[in-house]
Amino acid sequence: MARGDTFHLSVITPERAVLETEATFVAFPAHDGEVGVLRDRAPLLYRLGTGVLRADTPEGNQRLLVDGGFAQMVENRLTILTEQAKRPEEIDRAATAEALAAAQALPAVTEAEFATRQRALARARAALKLAG
Repeated sequence: MARGDTFHLSVITPERAVLETEATFVAFPAHDGEVGVLRDRAPLLYRLGTGVLRADTPEGNQRLLVDGGFAQMVENRLTILTEQAKRPEEIDRAATAEALAAAQALPAVTEAEFATRQRALARARAALKLAG
């Protein structure tokens, strides 16, 4: 049963529903910073960035790596549609460290190359931060 200060949180990727829970607070990476959500928040539709999603739930704190997509809050239901969502235990530190090195080696001459490099760097750094 939901408490009076919670709202429903769904985190969904193309492959699966990663998280379905009640939450008292959620902070997610937006394309231009971080957005925090509480119960009874006005409706929103936001483009996600890459980083760590934090959720305070009655069962404890949840953290996920999310990578792009959209967030929508309507009638106390926050839905996160993302290309990728990983729990800390699903992150391979060695592979992520290699991905960071590869991202640092990417060329950044054109705007498109720079954007690709920045996103790869953000993804790898966020994954390493979440993995601890």
